[in-house]
Amino acid sequence: MLTREEIQTLLDACDNLRDKCILMTLYGAGLRISEVAALKVSDIDSNKMQLFIRNAKGSKDRYALLSQANLDILRTYWKAYRPKEWLFYSRNNTGTHMTARAVSNLFHKYVSKAKITKNVTVHTMRHSFATHLLESDTSVFHIKQLLGHSDIASTCFYLHLLKIESLGVKSPPDQLAQLDKVND
Repeated sequence: MLTREEIQTLLDACDNLRDKCILMTLYGAGLRISEVAALKVSDIDSNKMQLFIRNAKGSKDRYALLSQANLDILRTYWKAYRPKEWLFYSRNNTGTHMTARAVSNLFHKYVSKAKITKNVTVHTMRHSFATHLLESDTSVFHIKQLLGHSDIASTCFYLHLLKIESLGVKSPPDQLAQLDKVND
């Protein structure tokens, strides 16, 4: 998992707008590598602040979160590049969308440039998205929906990534001690 600071360092390491948009969208929407690669311009719904994800895992369509920060950078990108169908085109001029391999290559390029020494993959951005939401007290059921999980057990995997102190849970004996103080 990457910390918020490491995510920011990774985004700051980007040397072009397209790559920064890709990394921001991976993290900001909690997307899988294939989902970000196959986004279409028409998948952006700025009125409802969501991204339409077609043929996600299990061949299911779903909606993902579109934050204001993500929308702002996507608008800047669109104004600069005016993509037609695919949001992120392949650089080899085939008129197709980027491949998962191309997304992975650019991710690892910026991990190196940002001097992040953790063993990470593109999927780490999705893990970080979910974990940061959990740390911000977002319901595991809402996160399940955002990630497009069909089974809550898949979402609960992210719970083990949290540090105990970040959960903000009071131990039952501590709660009893507080009752004793009130009753005294």
